[in-house]
Amino acid sequence: MEVSRLIPAPASAVFAVLTDPKGHVDIDASGMLMDAEGRPVKQPGDRFLVHMDRDALGDVPLGKYDVEVVITKLTPDEEIAWTVEGRVRPHARHIYGYRLEPTEGGTRVTSYYDWSEITEEWKQRLTFPVVPESAIKATLGILERTVRRRIAA
Repeated sequence: MEVSRLIPAPASAVFAVLTDPKGHVDIDASGMLMDAEGRPVKQPGDRFLVHMDRDALGDVPLGKYDVEVVITKLTPDEEIAWTVEGRVRPHARHIYGYRLEPTEGGTRVTSYYDWSEITEEWKQRLTFPVVPESAIKATLGILERTVRRRIAA
């Protein structure tokens, strides 16, 4: 799944939000991300902790739990992607990411969500996409608002 939005800001300002663990919480439209701990990420393999609350989706009664976000791809001001690792093994290996393309008027931001590599076991556990397209689109709107606020501060 991919959705795009033009954000009237430089790619560096957008990327600053996307590499900040708290930025992920700030822009989340799913309602699951409650808080995050860790330093801004700089390279593939970097990790940070996210405190989650699955009740926001109302699909699986997990309540509150923690996951680690593991950066799988990071090219400054161009792309960031990650997977999520929780206590259940093997990990699902679904990938979330953003591609940034400078364009007239700002940055075209494409949010993508790829669950093509999940196993049959995970397909039976959860319905994919876990996060609906409407939440991915809403997150881009919140990202724009968050970037604007950070620039103005």
